[in-house]
Amino acid sequence: MKVFLESHNIKNPYTGFGQFNNHLLKGFFACQDPEVEFVVHSPKIDWLKKEFGNYFDYKRYTALRRYKWARVRKRYDVWHSLNQNTKIEPRHDQPYLLTVHDINFVDEISDDINHPRNQQFVEKLQRANAITYISEFAKKATHSFFDVPAVPEYVIHNGNPIVEHLDTSGFAADQRIDRPFFFSIGDFRERKNFHLLVEMMLHFPDYQLVLAGNDSKSYGQRVNELVENLGLQKQVLLIGRVDDLAKQYYFEHCQALLFPSLREGFGLPPIEAMAFGRPVFLANTTSLPEIGGSHAFYFENFEPAQMAKDVQAGLGVYSANQQTYETALKQQAARFDWTLAAQQYLEVYKSLR
Repeated sequence: MKVFLESHNIKNPYTGFGQFNNHLLKGFFACQDPEVEFVVHSPKIDWLKKEFGNYFDYKRYTALRRYKWARVRKRYDVWHSLNQNTKIEPRHDQPYLLTVHDINFVDEISDDINHPRNQQFVEKLQRANAITYISEFAKKATHSFFDVPAVPEYVIHNGNPIVEHLDTSGFAADQRIDRPFFFSIGDFRERKNFHLLVEMMLHFPDYQLVLAGNDSKSYGQRVNELVENLGLQKQVLLIGRVDDLAKQYYFEHCQALLFPSLREGFGLPPIEAMAFGRPVFLANTTSLPEIGGSHAFYFENFEPAQMAKDVQAGLGVYSANQQTYETALKQQAARFDWTLAAQQYLEVYKSLR
């Protein structure tokens, strides 16, 4: 059977959708299922061929495909829309799988069901012959706001992006780290609550905070200005995008991952940190308790002084039971595997034949 992967967001490897698309392709490549052939929709065909060779067929993405007259004409055994935001749709009816990561647009754009953004999602739901969600929370949130059609639904958790621990001994940070540090990473959006972590650092004069991620103009500027206004330039380091080596260095050597995000369909950084046995402090909301499990620490309050107390208390518990926590956190991270996820998607494809 031929499966079309609408995966053009793979062009943005530093975003959540880019990571999802890239690692799912790696999972399919690892499975080598002889019953399934893939057509990958991407603007970066040469880059993908360097990694996967000719295992996948490729169709070059162009922005014109957003328009009905330029949609893909060919019919496939399954069309898989790899996220709920893509505007690329097939020209003809065919078995259609929709993967839902989150419905953050309801909170961030409009909660009016008739808003064009919500109607775009409604159309994708109505087109779907099956729906997969990356977390139980994503499924629950979708059902709470939208009328989901009576089609088969599945929860398939993402895997751990870190499949190999790199040798970070030769890594040198661009900015000076001269004391124990906390780490956080993600797109710079207000829901990530990076500004609260900056304010929290007033209560940790002997620590640094390293913030990595794709900086947005408005919120990134707000965080930068807050750092300057509080005089924390040497204590809070905004390092921008990082490659795999740098990311693993920060996960491996941080005192803890701080991740007080308010809206997460899944949340990959906690898994990455847990894979190194590092303590994680997460918002007790959306999908994060589902991902973090019972050995993560959770923020119940988002007042910076209280967050600092929660971190201090959690670090004490972790330090007193370090071996137990390291083992439990690594076991929790090991539950999430991209090859397993790919196998589950393959089963869904075959069910739609």
